[in-house]
Amino acid sequence: MAVLCRERIKIRLGEIYRVESRRVLATLIRLLGDFDLAEEALHEAFAAALKQWPQEGIPDNPRAWLVSTGRFKGIDRLRSQTRQHALTEAVTPQLAVEDVDPVDWAEDRVEDDHLRLIFTCCHPALSADAQVALTLREVCGLTTEEIASAFLCSPSTLAQRIVRAKNKIRSAAIPYRIPGRRDFPERLEGVLRVIYLVFNEGYSATVGDTLTRPDLSGEAIRLGRLLNRLMPEPEVQGLLALMLLNESRRSARTDACGELVLLEDQDRSLWDKKLISEGTALVQTALHSRRFGPYTVQAAIAAVHAEATSFIETDWREIVGLYDALYQLTPSPVVALNRAVAIAMRDGPETGLQLVEQILASGQLGDYHLAHAARADLCRRLGKVEEARVSYRRALELARQEAEARFLLGRLLSLG
Repeated sequence: MAVLCRERIKIRLGEIYRVESRRVLATLIRLLGDFDLAEEALHEAFAAALKQWPQEGIPDNPRAWLVSTGRFKGIDRLRSQTRQHALTEAVTPQLAVEDVDPVDWAEDRVEDDHLRLIFTCCHPALSADAQVALTLREVCGLTTEEIASAFLCSPSTLAQRIVRAKNKIRSAAIPYRIPGRRDFPERLEGVLRVIYLVFNEGYSATVGDTLTRPDLSGEAIRLGRLLNRLMPEPEVQGLLALMLLNESRRSARTDACGELVLLEDQDRSLWDKKLISEGTALVQTALHSRRFGPYTVQAAIAAVHAEATSFIETDWREIVGLYDALYQLTPSPVVALNRAVAIAMRDGPETGLQLVEQILASGQLGDYHLAHAARADLCRRLGKVEEARVSYRRALELARQEAEARFLLGRLLSLG
């Protein structure tokens, strides 16, 4: 019976780790003032929970217990490091006044800690790549290997980038706080970019055997809501709308076996109408402001898809017009590729194929599997079987997500 109880607590503790660990870490960083020390304290707190909870039971407020335990573990570690004696004397009195009594634990205080951490990781003193890497590691809890894969670099290179970012925060005394209104515009772009990348990793995982990571996309949406309450600017609303509208299709994006289902084949009755309604309202608010940017335009594209009762009823003329506007705002090759696919739906696969081949010929997306997958699909629709095979094979070579790879392999095999 005791063994069974311990196993149940281990399972519960694993659930708490998945849901709460990054929030606990954010508060520990505020309390201890150091990323690495806070992370060590976090793991020691969970180790203590695994040892104590089977005997004492799970506390009423597990998060507060973990923060309190982690704080004291961090203080003990500081005190044991005699070479940091001066730092200990400076930090310990400050830590002592922090109250993490579960009775007084306020949810908004925890949320503020998480936002503080995001704004710290996205400080303009850090490079754009460092901001994203540090946020994915510290705020979202991705492993160094997962982030390195997303950045197309080695884990050692990525680890060095994160270390340098932490050292920069320490040496430049970057404050762990939410910036004032005057500093918000400068800092907001980086925060929005990072939240967007976190959502994308959850919506379509870079690597792994599952297409999506609901924990990450859910966390990104939670942070987007939090940021929207703090500063309801048009692009904040646009990003939140984009995430909600894309998230609304999650249940229809895979079948019962976890295999990829394309937009044209999705069962639209499975789409979350509540999320669609909320997202569409946010898009309209952002558009009416006339101060919107690329996130709002992308959300408007998602809204057109969401409003169509079937794939065949999609207003591709409007979508192409929105992609035209998006390309003016952010003239990236990926936007050009998506625009080409939309044009293929409006004007026919031959026109779309010409545009996709121009993009590939420029060398900009030669290593992007979706570009080759798009060319393969257009060739298939035009009856250019051998060309389709070549592009499917190339897309398959580049695909790192197993569900996508299985889909591409299925398409390749279907050509005979």
